[in-house]
Amino acid sequence: MGLLSLADQDQLRDAFAELPRPVRLLFFTQTFGCDTCPQTRQILDELPLLSDKVRIDEVNLVLDQDTARQYGIDRAPAIAVVGSDVSGEMYDSRIRFLGAPSGYAFVSLVQAILLVGGRESLLTNESRRLIAAVDAPMTMNVFTTPT
Repeated sequence: MGLLSLADQDQLRDAFAELPRPVRLLFFTQTFGCDTCPQTRQILDELPLLSDKVRIDEVNLVLDQDTARQYGIDRAPAIAVVGSDVSGEMYDSRIRFLGAPSGYAFVSLVQAILLVGGRESLLTNESRRLIAAVDAPMTMNVFTTPT
């Protein structure tokens, strides 16, 4: 039995239907020492069933250290969101999720999929203007908790 209710599945199916481009979620996992990896896998397994534009690729953190290094991942579970540009070329969105994407983090994961998949941002024009004024590389960390 799935974690998502039928109503939530329908709502996500409708939202994902508007995606102009595919999205890959690289799921970094490991067999031992990762208590929340099975829960994360269960959550992620539901998403491709709702859209052919969402794909999950599992990456073993221990066995595929080159890929983990390429995406800056050093712990499991982790998810790297990968998009494709208008020409179909895959690119790293640089959006990462560390830990199981449950609770509020699941909503953030869905929003990231929609954004990277090409849905228009929900930012206001004022926010877009402020972001456009940033003239140096920045790293932002956003922390959420399901409590």
